[in-house]
Amino acid sequence: MANGIVKFEHVGLRYGMGAEVLSDLSFSLREGGFYFLTGPSGAGKTSLLKLLYLAQAPSRGAIRLFGEELGALHRRDLPALRRKIGVVFQDFRLAGHLSAFDNVALPLRIAGVDEAEVKSSVGEMLDWAGLADRASARPATLSGGEQQRVAIARAVIGRPSLLIADEPTGNVDPDMAARLLGLFDALNKIGTTVVIATHDLHLLSRLPGAEIMRLGKGRLADPTGALRYPPKRALS
Repeated sequence: MANGIVKFEHVGLRYGMGAEVLSDLSFSLREGGFYFLTGPSGAGKTSLLKLLYLAQAPSRGAIRLFGEELGALHRRDLPALRRKIGVVFQDFRLAGHLSAFDNVALPLRIAGVDEAEVKSSVGEMLDWAGLADRASARPATLSGGEQQRVAIARAVIGRPSLLIADEPTGNVDPDMAARLLGLFDALNKIGTTVVIATHDLHLLSRLPGAEIMRLGKGRLADPTGALRYPPKRALS
């Protein structure tokens, strides 16, 4: 995809009649890239992610996703695009009436995957995430870290073309954070484009080759994606 899997052209976003929370964003994300989105609280990171996973339409400008001009699409075409996107929400958004197993299985079942394959794939994913013994548990009985791992497993189970994660390691210990980052990296290596919003500088340092998008006051400081995080020793 020569123009990238995502392309923003002079995109702005405002809620209601308020001031723009995102202003004049123009950038392209290449297919198979790995990106960290950073910036202080209130910079607009979550709003930018909403545009990426089609939860919000821009107030101005144009967005192309998977080669499609979003403004030209009919609403009936959006679900097909959304199925190519995995999302890890900061507030998890697990279905409270479903078990951990059934939450993770949901994307596969929606896609019509054979139940025997669902059982095998979800079982392997829960085992990897250290949740094999919590498969039948409902979200209300899980700790925050366990809920986060279920949310991540659900987002990646279908091997999405684009994975978007909002502070995905905020509720897990450092060892689990490293394992989760390893999963994101492995998905990226098989072609998934990954975008992770994070405040964790140490997380950034674990993948020094990832591209950094720095957002401040609704604007990208590095719209070309050329800026790289400095070597790990710069954190000390």
